[in-house]
Amino acid sequence: MKLGIDKLIENRALRKPLKGRRVALLGHPASLTSECRHSIDALMACPEINIVSAFGPQHGMRGDKQDNMVETENYTDPESGIIVFSLYGEVRYPTKEMLDSFDVLLVDIQDIGTRIYTYVTTLTYVLEACSKYGKTVWILDRPNPAGRPIEGTLLEAEWESFVGATAPLIMRHGLTFGELAKWFVDLKQLNLDLKVIPMTDYKLNAAPGFGWPIFELSWINPSPNASSLNMARCFPGTVLFEGTTLSEGRGTTTALEVIGAPDIDFKLVLKRMNALESDWLKGCLLRLCYFEPTFHKHAGKLCAGLQIHTDNTAYQHEQFKPYRICALLLKAVRLEYPDYEIWRNFPYEYETEKLAIDLLSGGTFLRDWVDDSSAKTSDFEERLKKDEEKWAEIRKPYLLY
Repeated sequence: MKLGIDKLIENRALRKPLKGRRVALLGHPASLTSECRHSIDALMACPEINIVSAFGPQHGMRGDKQDNMVETENYTDPESGIIVFSLYGEVRYPTKEMLDSFDVLLVDIQDIGTRIYTYVTTLTYVLEACSKYGKTVWILDRPNPAGRPIEGTLLEAEWESFVGATAPLIMRHGLTFGELAKWFVDLKQLNLDLKVIPMTDYKLNAAPGFGWPIFELSWINPSPNASSLNMARCFPGTVLFEGTTLSEGRGTTTALEVIGAPDIDFKLVLKRMNALESDWLKGCLLRLCYFEPTFHKHAGKLCAGLQIHTDNTAYQHEQFKPYRICALLLKAVRLEYPDYEIWRNFPYEYETEKLAIDLLSGGTFLRDWVDDSSAKTSDFEERLKKDEEKWAEIRKPYLLY
């Protein structure tokens, strides 16, 4: 398999249109060639490519900024000597000054296939801005480690945020960054010179990776807490707990793979989950566990919880439904602990008026369903199936692999 960046570096004819033009890169710590060389360094070594600037999304271009709303400043890259503009600092939308620095923007971002991953929002902002100012964009495509499965609800109108791009995208979308870019350009009817450099020999449905080329490509954290393929698979569900008082495992080595709290009996919760809808728990192993976060929620406290395992023979790619699993966990907690303060009210990704859980889920449907003691799993399933079927039709024209 060859990544988009690998093809560009190796194929002189492919990069010929860049000769004589000012080129910028939007990248992050996982923007690496298959040989683990950072893309900015590999591009700087190409004589036909004139790299003049770079852009970093949340967590930085080379750095490892932790957590939400930890910003990065513009700086001069010590290796290349070029200016690196931050798109997660003083501004999140590229300014005219930034755009004036280049003619062509190369986007080489490793995504993990979930709507709320802020790199998706940064991509949409960049596409809009480049369309407005007549810039060319090339997407150097990369794998979607979550693969093709679709799950969740579509982002509802008026619930757009930095964790919900201004588009009706579903939680687990099943597209690569190149495919997402093509869809967004059509959706917004952008007048944009867009080129996607696709991967070659990318086998989306091949076991055991099912989207991630295990043994071909090293796993490099695309964000500090995206530490494994298991995390990427769980993330469309476990990310919901960022909007709750339960720990999503930040402050441990398995962030967003474990869920827990010091004052909840997860044996009762798991028993209730199985009684409510055991079919939603198929395709993985759920393990009762304990952990103690060193920072973030419940720091220094022993938490009981659950860990989701997709790194074993129990994993069934098409059956695994992380969004349903985590919604069911929330429902079980509400039923076992009716007065438990589940929803965390705090500033989240620059939003201060709306609850984080609603921003994450793309509306109030999930929270309303959890809090309504009379709401059934069939009600939730009906809504999800409707949105999932709709998204399956929307994305069809954009599948490259």
